[in-house]
Amino acid sequence: MYDINTEDKEGKKRLVKTMKICRKYLTHVQKSVFEGEITEGKLALLKKELLSIVDSERDFVIIYTLNDGIKLLRDIITDTPDPTSNFL
Repeated sequence: MYDINTEDKEGKKRLVKTMKICRKYLTHVQKSVFEGEITEGKLALLKKELLSIVDSERDFVIIYTLNDGIKLLRDIITDTPDPTSNFL
């Protein structure tokens, strides 16, 4: 999940660039939410690319990690299609 300052022109540019980077590695679920399985190596690349774009004093980026063996339970309560339904 990320929150990029979109109040100024530069913030809007960072938002678009950040979305493009995240889409390379993860599935775009909703607005500023991406999810998916990622290797440690690709996670390191994702972080490096994001840090080259975001303003660390104005933008807010969170990466949630679940340890191996922990199953995430997802309960979708709407009728909209699950964008991650093609995952194995």
